[in-house]
Amino acid sequence: MFTIDQIYAAHSKVRSGADFPQYIRDLRQLGITGYRTYVADGHTDYHDAEGYKASSEPKYNALSIAGTSDAIQFAADLKAHQQGKTDYPTFCKDCARSGIEKWIVSMDQMTCIYYDKTGQEILAEAIPA
Repeated sequence: MFTIDQIYAAHSKVRSGADFPQYIRDLRQLGITGYRTYVADGHTDYHDAEGYKASSEPKYNALSIAGTSDAIQFAADLKAHQQGKTDYPTFCKDCARSGIEKWIVSMDQMTCIYYDKTGQEILAEAIPA
């Protein structure tokens, strides 16, 4: 079973969205099959194939998630983050401003799907291996 400390060690190497693919590979090596990150406070629920779950602590003070999603602005903010133009705290603020409530990563499907407060899928992308 994995620990939050192991996850934090893997995450400590992430400086921008450009580092995301390696982060995913590191988590897979720990046996993690997926996770959900909640933009409001930055906590994440990680799980494995056996049903084990571990949750991180909130990472920052609560953000207010916009009630209406803006998929076009979000896509632009995500692209900037993936190019290394923004750090993680800025990306989370951008998500909140664009109405993104959470994202769900599936290691089996190698996808990251972003959702708004109503549970509507705003953007789905394949994770580069």
